[in-house]
Amino acid sequence: MDWNALKIFFAITQSKTLAGAALSLKMSHSTVYRRINEFEEEVGRLFERVNGHYELTQLGDEMLMHAQAINNSFDNVERSIAGKDMQPKGVVRITAPSSFSYNLLPQHLAKFNQLYPDIKIELLVTNLALNMTNRLADIAIRVTSTPPEHLVGREVRRIKWGVYASENYLTEHGRPHDLNALVDHRLIGAAGQLLNRRVFSTLSTKYAQNISQSTDDLIAMSCMVKSGLGIAILPDDLNQASMIRLFTFDLEKENQLWILTHPDLRKVERIKIVMKYLNEVLAD
Repeated sequence: MDWNALKIFFAITQSKTLAGAALSLKMSHSTVYRRINEFEEEVGRLFERVNGHYELTQLGDEMLMHAQAINNSFDNVERSIAGKDMQPKGVVRITAPSSFSYNLLPQHLAKFNQLYPDIKIELLVTNLALNMTNRLADIAIRVTSTPPEHLVGREVRRIKWGVYASENYLTEHGRPHDLNALVDHRLIGAAGQLLNRRVFSTLSTKYAQNISQSTDDLIAMSCMVKSGLGIAILPDDLNQASMIRLFTFDLEKENQLWILTHPDLRKVERIKIVMKYLNEVLAD
C-alpha cells in the first residue's frame, strides 16, 4: 500500500474537505482528488461525499485506525530526530491568531530575522487548534485559559479589554469617560459566535438601541473603529496608533496569552530560540 495515498486519506479525515487536505499537504486540489479516487479504487469506498464534505464510511473508519497508528509512528520518529537537532537554523512553523499575525508579529519577526537569518519562520494564521503532534506547527501562540495538556509552555501575559474610538469620531461626538456615558454614543456590536462572549452579550442587551453596526470578527471591528463608525470594546492586542483607548472595560476577564510547543520539540535549538524571543517580545 502506498504511504503517500494513506497520508492523503488521513489529511482528508482531519479537514473533511479536499481543499483543507490540499492546503495542509501543500498539494494541488486536483492531485488530492485524483489520488484519493485512485486509492478508493484500490481498497474500496472510504468516504461518503455530503455537500462537499467527506464523511467516513465503515471501511473508512477501519482504515483510519490503521492510518492513525502508522502516522503516529512516523511522527514519533520525526520528533525524536528533530529533538536531537542542535543547529540554530532551519524552518520553524508558528501558528497564531489573526489579530497577532496582522498587528504584532510582523515587526517582531523582522527584528528576529536580523538576529537569526538562518532560521526561517513559517507563519500559519488561524484561530483554530492545529495538530502539533504531527508537526503541522512547532509553536502555538494562543489566547486561552485552558491550554492543551499535551503541550508545554507558559503564560506570557494577561491582556485587558478597552473601550476604543477614532479621533474623528471623538471630535464629532465627544469623548465618553465611563460605561454609563455610552448611552449617548454610536456603538459597534458583535454578531455570530462573538455574541457568546459576555462582553458583547452585555453590550447587545444594555445598549441595543446604540448599536449601529456589528461584525463577527474582532479585526473587522477594529477597522470599523478606525473608520469612525463608532465605539467598540476590544482586547488591547488590537490597539493601534490610529485608535484611541478611552478606558478599561473591567467587566470582561483578561485574556491569557500562551506560547506552547510539543514536549518532544522544546529542546530543538531553533525552536528554543524562537520561543525565548517570542516570550520576551510578547511579554512587553
